Amino acid sequence: MTASALFNTSVMGMSAQTTALSAVAENISNSSTVGYKEATTQFQTLLTSFQGGNDANGGVSASNVVEVTKSGNMTSTTSSTDLAIQGDGFFVVSDTSGNTFLTRAGSFLPDSEGRLVNSAGYYLMGYSSSAASAPTDPSGLEAVTIPYGKEIGTASTEGSLTANLPSTADTIDAADLPSANASTSTYSKKTSVTAYDNLGNPVTLDVYFSKTSSNSWEMSVFDASTATNGGFPYSSGAITTQSLTFSATDGSITGGSSASIAVPDGSTLSLDLSGLTQLGSSFSVSNPTINGNAASPVSSVSIAKDGTLSYVLGNGKSVSAYKIPLGTVASPTNLQAQSGNTFAVTKESGAAYLGDANSGTMGAIGSDQLEGSTVDLATQLSNMIVAQRSFSANSQVFQVASELMQVLNNLK
Repeated sequence: MTASALFNTSVMGMSAQTTALSAVAENISNSSTVGYKEATTQFQTLLTSFQGGNDANGGVSASNVVEVTKSGNMTSTTSSTDLAIQGDGFFVVSDTSGNTFLTRAGSFLPDSEGRLVNSAGYYLMGYSSSAASAPTDPSGLEAVTIPYGKEIGTASTEGSLTANLPSTADTIDAADLPSANASTSTYSKKTSVTAYDNLGNPVTLDVYFSKTSSNSWEMSVFDASTATNGGFPYSSGAITTQSLTFSATDGSITGGSSASIAVPDGSTLSLDLSGLTQLGSSFSVSNPTINGNAASPVSSVSIAKDGTLSYVLGNGKSVSAYKIPLGTVASPTNLQAQSGNTFAVTKESGAAYLGDANSGTMGAIGSDQLEGSTVDLATQLSNMIVAQRSFSANSQVFQVASELMQVLNNLK
């Protein structure tokens, strides 16, 4: 190596250590930043020429790489919208222009419109829990919004009814079945259930069970508000009528194990009847479970491990509203770091794709938790000392090269 080449080598050495010190400085300044990923410095040898086949002139270059896949420690908080990922994956967030990014920083709070946003101004993205299918890429997501104080009424769409019908019940003549809706209509047993219409109004449904023959029954459902003096005939006919059959061996239901009920001013209620039995005991009904709720203001939210966000209403009911998916790419280490602890997709990282939390390779979402910075201060201080000394050593090489050049210039 010539004396003049020493200048280039020492300058590259000082530049590389400056890059390393910049990573240390960034890491130390973000040691308390939620979701921050440590930056590390990678050094690479540079060769400019060869002399005699072995003597290489060159130096070193350095670049900082963010440890995207490294996880920080979890800390507990008192906010249900503070979220942490326990495992792989990223939250999908969006800026005000609609551009989507990935992040592990899950400190979200509602803005003036109820949208969950972090301190860097990025909105948490999700999709409606009522969607027929989950989006496959971030473009199909929307900002998660919590309408605190706004009243929510949800129509009933599904439920179940469990009861025992006595096998010893008398058979009802066909002309007198409730489905005829006549003043002479009679029945074997009756119960009532409460569903909700589209505005959250309660709708009482009268459910009649009538034995038609051995191991066979008829179920008829009426809107209780249309009953005449509390009974038949109703001003409107049966909402639905269907046949039920039971096993003569164990009394389990063998036919008609589900019913579709068009709730007045509401949605179609899919009622599971698989819990019905016909046994030699008295008529009994377990508490029916039917979803939907009366109108009540949103007071808080709960977020499950699989990313299901539910509104908790003032009446104690919980209504599923959003699903918060996780995103990832084929090569996370090639994501491009952005301001606000976000990462942008690059050609090298591959396109982002979505998956449900707590399933497959995706981690679980923890509510009331935050993922801390991955920076260890003791390690950073050690790295700073090493980089400082290396920089000083390279500067000494530069000084020696300068002295050699001065000697050469002074030769006569």
